[in-house]
Amino acid sequence: MENENIIVKEKTETSHLPKWNEIPDIDLYIDQVVSFLENHLSNYIKIYNERTNEKAITKSMINNYVKHNVIKPPINKKYNREHIAYLFVIFILKQMYSMYEIKKLITLAIDTSSIEDAYDRFCLEIEKAIEVTFTGINYTDNSTLSQEQYILRNVAQSFANKLYVQKIFLNNQ
Repeated sequence: MENENIIVKEKTETSHLPKWNEIPDIDLYIDQVVSFLENHLSNYIKIYNERTNEKAITKSMINNYVKHNVIKPPINKKYNREHIAYLFVIFILKQMYSMYEIKKLITLAIDTSSIEDAYDRFCLEIEKAIEVTFTGINYTDNSTLSQEQYILRNVAQSFANKLYVQKIFLNNQ
């Protein structure tokens, strides 16, 4: 039980996704994007799977997301803040959802607000869901949430629940 408390404390203290204004304002080449994503997602997803000898974030994956119109093509082989925000959302959500479902969820989010606001709200909901799940505290009243906000809260909660089971019970990452 003591080990669980250490993991809970560590997880809630390190659960920070870069908000829109924390993503570099300069365009990045794909290697820089991969490195930036790995640095910031290592607390959330398994970056490298020793069992299969595979990386969770690769240039090929990002190129496939472009090829399948999940994200817009880079401009002069460089990725901007919007690309990177999309990639954060994709790499987190692909832990639970198909690409088709992810595209639908992203479309729902950006149809109801700006990409900046949608991305920041996503980050805050993920962080809050992790805090709620790892500490056992409860959410405040959900009755004032729109349907889109309630869907986002449930998406974030499903990710946090998966992360909790992996960290506490399966002890992997």
